Amino acid sequence: MSRPSDHSTPMEQLIRTLDLEQLEHDLYRGTSPDVGWQRVFGGQVIAQALVAAQRTVDADRFVHSLHAYFMRPGDPSVPIIYQVDRIRDGSSFATRWVVAIQHGKAIFSMSASFQRDEEGYDHQIELPAVPQPEELMDEEEFRKRFLQKAPEAIRRYWERPRPIELRPVSLAHYLTTDKLEPRQDVWVRTLGQVPAERTYQAAVLAYLSDMTLLDASLYPHGTSIFDPRLQVASLDHAMWFHRPVEFDDWLLYSQDSPSASGGRGMTRGSLYTRSGTLVASVAQEGLIRKKAND
Repeated sequence: MSRPSDHSTPMEQLIRTLDLEQLEHDLYRGTSPDVGWQRVFGGQVIAQALVAAQRTVDADRFVHSLHAYFMRPGDPSVPIIYQVDRIRDGSSFATRWVVAIQHGKAIFSMSASFQRDEEGYDHQIELPAVPQPEELMDEEEFRKRFLQKAPEAIRRYWERPRPIELRPVSLAHYLTTDKLEPRQDVWVRTLGQVPAERTYQAAVLAYLSDMTLLDASLYPHGTSIFDPRLQVASLDHAMWFHRPVEFDDWLLYSQDSPSASGGRGMTRGSLYTRSGTLVASVAQEGLIRKKAND
């Protein structure tokens, strides 16, 4: 499987990155685009693992939850092998276990559950009252104002065209070292067309769910992931898919961090459509420790 063409748009590259090559029964191979990072973006591994799992379930069953662990950093220079174990196929639900392998070792594992659509009770928490994305600073202005102080790896990532655009509601954490409330709201949207199939839509939602999520756990400590003195990495990731999503407008990613301790920070997130429909919930714990030489 070749790397995506340099002439592709970022979204086209992402969709091709998610189009895994089947090697054998329940065995798939994925590659990583060159985005200037020394490790694979965690959201990519989650999304690729979800694609691998989806390809082993009936077409009328859709993911409703996943629970994953990051074990080792992914190497973007070599393919990732995804091995799927068909744990169970019931009358309504199916369960899959996926292990991602590089250099002969597991770098990531994920369990995912799939369900046929059915009717039932329906309620949700309300969309927070926040400014609309058109009222906020766009990414071009953000790069001009804030990236000069960012670590080189993060600066290269933000300067490169990406398939997802972000607009934080507040930029206070970039402007001060004051200790802030452990929460944030970020508008996100896809740049380019996402295929209409729900399998791809779920995978793209999983991909973007790993973006910005650990930031809120650092706000009460007067720092951010841009701080070069910090070692920051995702440790685990859980996600619940409540309702189908269409990427035709902005989504609000509302996040809060209830706790940080032991060199780890925990953050929760809710993804809403602009009209207020809650499409997914996310929880993640990540490593947020000071580097040993500080």
